[in-house]
Amino acid sequence: TTLDALFEHELKDVFDAEKRLTKALPKMAKKTENEELQGLFEEHLQVTNQQIGRLEKIFELMEIKPKANTCAGMKGLIEEGEDIMGADIEGDLGDLAIANAARKVENYEITAYRSLQSMAELLGDQEVQDLLDETLREEEE
Repeated sequence: TTLDALFEHELKDVFDAEKRLTKALPKMAKKTENEELQGLFEEHLQVTNQQIGRLEKIFELMEIKPKANTCAGMKGLIEEGEDIMGADIEGDLGDLAIANAARKVENYEITAYRSLQSMAELLGDQEVQDLLDETLREEEE
């Protein structure tokens, strides 16, 4: 019913999304045959953990208890990725299918962080904006 409440809801949603991703990325790396792609998933896991730290900082700055709301969007994307990893697709085609699933996740995250950044701007909190901008840049890379 308020911008503050919407921001809090979306913050808790992306917090859950990132936590879910920390469980999915190692599975993706393990299932991928291409070493470069494996390395990208492993690197993304490290970045995701840093992003979770930034989200925890935002919770602190906003005086919100760091709690996750179930992120149905990320849950669905990860389930879709698990279906792909469970399929009988191997080699380059299997790696391509997993990479495509990962791209969907990245686009979801980019949209979530853009939305949060816009709300933080409306709330007038520059420090929160800066933290979200940093994460958004990482996601876009």
